[in-house]
Amino acid sequence: MQFANEWTQKEFLENKRDLEKEGIKVILVDTILSPIEKADTVVYNPYELSKEPEGSVFVFYCDSGKATLDRLKEYKAKFPNHHCISLKGGRGYWRKNMMLL
Repeated sequence: MQFANEWTQKEFLENKRDLEKEGIKVILVDTILSPIEKADTVVYNPYELSKEPEGSVFVFYCDSGKATLDRLKEYKAKFPNHHCISLKGGRGYWRKNMMLL
Protein backbone atom coordinates (compact mmCIF):
# COMPACT_ATOMS: atom_id res chain seq x y z
CA MET A 1 0.00 0.00 0.00
CA GLN A 2 1.38 3.40 -0.97
CA PHE A 3 0.52 6.70 0.72
CA ALA A 4 1.34 10.35 0.03
CA ASN A 5 4.01 12.02 2.20
CA GLU A 6 1.49 14.53 3.57
CA TRP A 7 -2.17 14.41 4.57
CA THR A 8 -4.42 17.36 5.29
CA GLN A 9 -6.68 17.14 8.32
CA LYS A 10 -9.59 16.12 6.08
CA GLU A 11 -7.50 13.40 4.40
CA PHE A 12 -6.36 12.20 7.82
CA LEU A 13 -9.94 11.92 9.11
CA GLU A 14 -11.20 10.19 5.93
CA ASN A 15 -8.25 7.79 5.69
CA LYS A 16 -8.40 6.98 9.42
CA ARG A 17 -12.08 6.08 9.10
CA ASP A 18 -11.56 3.98 5.95
CA LEU A 19 -8.33 2.24 7.01
CA GLU A 20 -9.60 1.35 10.47
CA LYS A 21 -12.60 -0.36 8.84
CA GLU A 22 -9.99 -2.56 7.11
CA GLY A 23 -8.23 -3.24 10.42
CA ILE A 24 -5.28 -0.89 9.83
CA LYS A 25 -4.38 1.27 12.81
CA VAL A 26 -3.87 5.02 12.14
CA ILE A 27 -2.09 6.98 14.89
CA LEU A 28 -1.67 10.75 15.18
CA VAL A 29 1.83 11.26 16.64
CA ASP A 30 2.69 14.38 18.66
CA THR A 31 6.35 15.33 18.11
CA ILE A 32 6.21 18.64 20.03
CA LEU A 33 4.61 17.63 23.36
CA SER A 34 1.55 19.74 22.58
CA PRO A 35 -1.59 17.63 22.14
CA ILE A 36 -4.31 18.72 19.74
CA GLU A 37 -7.60 19.52 21.42
CA LYS A 38 -10.37 17.01 20.61
CA ALA A 39 -7.93 14.67 18.82
CA ASP A 40 -6.61 11.34 20.02
CA THR A 41 -2.82 11.76 19.92
CA VAL A 42 0.19 9.72 21.05
CA VAL A 43 3.45 11.32 22.15
CA TYR A 44 6.42 10.41 19.94
CA ASN A 45 8.16 7.48 21.60
CA PRO A 46 10.08 5.29 19.11
CA TYR A 47 10.17 2.30 21.43
CA GLU A 48 6.40 2.27 22.00
CA LEU A 49 5.58 3.06 18.37
CA SER A 50 7.72 0.15 17.16
CA LYS A 51 5.39 -2.18 19.12
CA GLU A 52 2.39 -1.16 17.00
CA PRO A 53 1.12 -3.76 14.49
CA GLU A 54 3.01 -3.99 11.22
CA GLY A 55 1.38 -1.87 8.53
CA SER A 56 0.08 0.73 10.99
CA VAL A 57 0.04 4.33 9.75
CA PHE A 58 1.83 7.00 11.79
CA VAL A 59 0.82 10.60 11.04
CA PHE A 60 3.41 12.89 12.61
CA TYR A 61 2.67 16.51 13.43
CA CYS A 62 4.53 19.58 14.68
CA ASP A 63 3.42 23.22 14.84
CA SER A 64 3.54 23.95 11.10
CA GLY A 65 4.07 20.59 9.42
CA LYS A 66 7.46 21.63 8.03
CA ALA A 67 9.69 19.91 10.60
CA THR A 68 7.87 16.57 10.36
CA LEU A 69 7.95 16.71 6.57
CA ASP A 70 11.71 17.40 6.71
CA ARG A 71 12.22 14.46 9.10
CA LEU A 72 9.92 12.08 7.22
CA LYS A 73 12.86 10.20 5.69
CA GLU A 74 14.26 9.65 9.20
CA TYR A 75 10.89 8.38 10.47
CA LYS A 76 10.53 6.00 7.52
CA ALA A 77 14.02 4.58 8.22
CA LYS A 78 13.22 4.20 11.92
CA PHE A 79 9.86 2.46 11.25
CA PRO A 80 10.36 0.37 8.09
CA ASN A 81 7.34 -1.86 8.83
CA HIS A 82 4.96 1.05 9.21
CA HIS A 83 3.71 3.89 7.00
CA CYS A 84 4.92 7.38 7.98
CA ILE A 85 3.12 10.54 6.92
CA SER A 86 3.35 14.22 7.88
CA LEU A 87 0.25 16.22 8.80
CA LYS A 88 0.08 19.12 6.34
CA GLY A 89 0.00 22.45 8.17
CA GLY A 90 0.62 20.71 11.48
CA ARG A 91 -1.08 21.69 14.67
CA GLY A 92 -1.53 25.28 13.45
CA TYR A 93 -4.01 24.29 10.75
CA TRP A 94 -5.95 21.74 12.80
CA ARG A 95 -9.63 22.66 13.08
CA LYS A 96 -10.87 21.18 16.35
CA ASN A 97 -14.50 21.16 15.24
CA MET A 98 -13.95 19.59 11.80
CA MET A 99 -15.69 16.26 11.45
CA LEU A 100 -16.80 13.87 8.75
CA LEU A 101 -20.50 13.63 8.02
